[in-house]
Amino acid sequence: MTGPSYRELHARSLAEREEFWLDAADQIHWDRAPERALDDSAAPIYRWFPDARLNLSYNCLDRHVEAGRGDQTALIYDSAVTGTVHRYSYAELTAEVAQCAGMLTELGVGAGDRVIIYLPMIPQAPIAMLACARIGAVHSVVFGGFAAKELASRIDDASPDVLLTATGGIEPTRKVEYLPTVAEALRLATHRVRHVVVQEREGFVHGLQEFASGSADASDAPGSAAPADSAADQASAASTESADRTAAWHDWAARSAQAQPAAPVTVRATDPLYILYTSGTTGRPKGVVRDQGGTAVALSWSMQAIYDVGPGETMFTASDVGWVVGHSFIVYGPLLVGATTVLYEGKPVGTPDAGAFWRMIQQHRVTALFTAPTALRAIRKTDPEAALVADYDISSLRHLYAAGERLDPVTQRWITEALQVPVIDNWWQTETGWPIAANPVGIEALAVKEGSATLPMAGYDVVILDATGEELPPGEEGNIALRLPMPPGTLPTLWGDDQRYIDSYLAAFPGFYATGDSGYLDSEGYLFVMGRTDDVINVAGHRLSAGAIEAVVASHPAVAECAVIGLQDELKGQRASGFVVLKSGRTDDPKTLQAELTALVRRDIGPVADFKTVAVVAALPKTRSGKILRKTMRQIADGEQARVPSTIEDASVLDDLIPVLRPRR
Repeated sequence: MTGPSYRELHARSLAEREEFWLDAADQIHWDRAPERALDDSAAPIYRWFPDARLNLSYNCLDRHVEAGRGDQTALIYDSAVTGTVHRYSYAELTAEVAQCAGMLTELGVGAGDRVIIYLPMIPQAPIAMLACARIGAVHSVVFGGFAAKELASRIDDASPDVLLTATGGIEPTRKVEYLPTVAEALRLATHRVRHVVVQEREGFVHGLQEFASGSADASDAPGSAAPADSAADQASAASTESADRTAAWHDWAARSAQAQPAAPVTVRATDPLYILYTSGTTGRPKGVVRDQGGTAVALSWSMQAIYDVGPGETMFTASDVGWVVGHSFIVYGPLLVGATTVLYEGKPVGTPDAGAFWRMIQQHRVTALFTAPTALRAIRKTDPEAALVADYDISSLRHLYAAGERLDPVTQRWITEALQVPVIDNWWQTETGWPIAANPVGIEALAVKEGSATLPMAGYDVVILDATGEELPPGEEGNIALRLPMPPGTLPTLWGDDQRYIDSYLAAFPGFYATGDSGYLDSEGYLFVMGRTDDVINVAGHRLSAGAIEAVVASHPAVAECAVIGLQDELKGQRASGFVVLKSGRTDDPKTLQAELTALVRRDIGPVADFKTVAVVAALPKTRSGKILRKTMRQIADGEQARVPSTIEDASVLDDLIPVLRPRR
C-alpha cells in the first residue's frame, strides 16, 4: 500500500469518517454499493453501511473463481495429529461450501436463522461458517473444549434449529469425544434443537449410530434404512419429534451428498453474520454480534494494512475457529483478499516437537504467522536456543504477529532473534473483531517498542481515562477507552439485548466503549496495555470468567466461600487459582478437595479452564461492604506492590494470606 504516512491516514479516519470508510468499501463486491458509511440515528447503537447489500461467502469465494483464480489454493488443512494435508482450491472450496449450504437449506435453515457449530479444527468448520454466510444464516461457533453446560447455555441464548458437530477432536495424547457432550447439552438446554449433523471421524468410541438410533430421524445414519418419502412417514417423524423433544441426528457426508448446491443470498450489510460468546460475568453468556458489511470492510482493510497479505500469499493463523482470531484471520480475512489460509490441527510443541510451526512455514511457504504469546513461550520452554529453526527454510516468512494476551518483552526479544523477522504485537478483543492497536506494516513499518502494541488503528480513537472519566495525559496509566463511534467490524450490540450491551460496555464512561483493560499512551502515541481491570482470567489467550469458576467451586458441599484469581504463569500468561474457606466443622483433606474441585471445574467449565491449584485458607480479605479484594490478592501473589484499600474490613487477613499467596518468597 502506498500514499500518506500512517499517522496522516489515521487522522483522516477520525476526521473524515464517511469518506475514509466508503473508500475502504471499494475493496468489497456489493450487490448494492453503500452511499452512506455510518448510521448514528440510534446512538449509542451505531450501524455501518446501512443502505448496502452483499454476500460475504461470494466475496470470500465466488468472485475469486470468476476472476480466473479458481485453481489457486484457498485452504490448506494440515493435521499434525493425523498426518493429513489436504489442499482446497478456490473452485473446490466454493463447491464444498455451496453443497453444505444446500444441506442447511434442506434442513430448513434460512436467512437470519442460527446454527451452532461445535467442531474441531477440521475443514468442515470453515466450510460450515462460510455456508451459513452463503444463505444469510447466523453461525455461532462454540469452542470444542467447552463442557455440556457451557454449550447448553449458548444453545438457549442463540436458539438454533441446527447444530453441526463431529464425533470428536484429537489432542496429541488423547481423543476428545464430542457426541456425549452434545447429547448432554441438548438434554440440559431449554431450547429444542431440531437437527444435529455429525461429521464422522475414525477412532472414536461414540459414533453417530449410537445417538441417531434414538432420534426421530436416523434415516441417513450409516447402516440405516433409506429415507422415508411418504407424507405419512414424514408426519409420523414430526409427531415423534414433537412428543419427545429428540433432535434428528444426521450423517454429514450422506446428507450433504444428497443436497442441491445453494447460491449466495444477498443480505443487508447490517444483518448479523455471527454470534460469538465471551466470558465476563456469571449467568447468561454475552453474545457478541458481528455484522456483514462492516466485517467485510474492516477485515479487508486490516489484511492489507496490518498483516500485509494479499492474493496468492499464505497466512498461517495458529488459533482455533472457536475464538475470534480464528473467525477473522483463519476464515474470513485471508479469503476476502484472495490469499491462502492454513487450518492447523496440532500444537506448537508435541506434534511432534517445537519445530512444528517452522515446518509449517517451510512446507506451505507462509508469509505471515499469527499466534499467541503462550505458544511462543511453550516453544521457548522446549527449545530455549531455538535450535530447531535452523532445520527449516523459513525464508518466506515476512512477519510474525502475536495477540490474545500481553507479549512480554523477554519472549518478544527471543522470538525476534530466533526468526530474524519483525514481531508485531497487536491488541484487540472478541468484541472488536480486529486490532485496536498494531503496527501497520502494510502501509508503513513503524519502530517497535517492546511491551507496546504500537499505534491505534484506523477508526479507533483511543483515550486513557481515570475513574471519573477524565482524560489522562501521556504516561499515566488508567482505563483504556475507545471514543464512540467505533469503526466498522466492531460489535454493534449483544445478541438480543441492546440494553445489556450499553450497560456492559458504554455505561461506565458515557461516550466511550470501556475495554476493561488498563494501560497508557506514551508521548509518541504508542499504546501500552498493562492488564485487565476486571476479574476475567486470560489463560493462554482464552478469557474465562472468575465468577463462573467461583460458582462451580462454591457448589462443593465443603466450601463456605471462595475466590478465584488469575496469577502470573510463565507459559500461559495466567493460571486460575482458587482460595477456599471451608464450612465450619469440615476437615476435608486438602489434596482430596483440590482433586474434587478440579474435576468439578473441568466438568462444568471445561478443560480449557486449566484449573488445578486450590488452597484452603481461614478467611478471605474483604471490604466492609463484603467485596473480596481479588486484585490485591493477585498483586501480592505476583510480587507487585499491593494496593490495600482503606475500606478493608480486617487487614490481618491479608497478612495471614501472604505465605499462601507467595509460598516461595
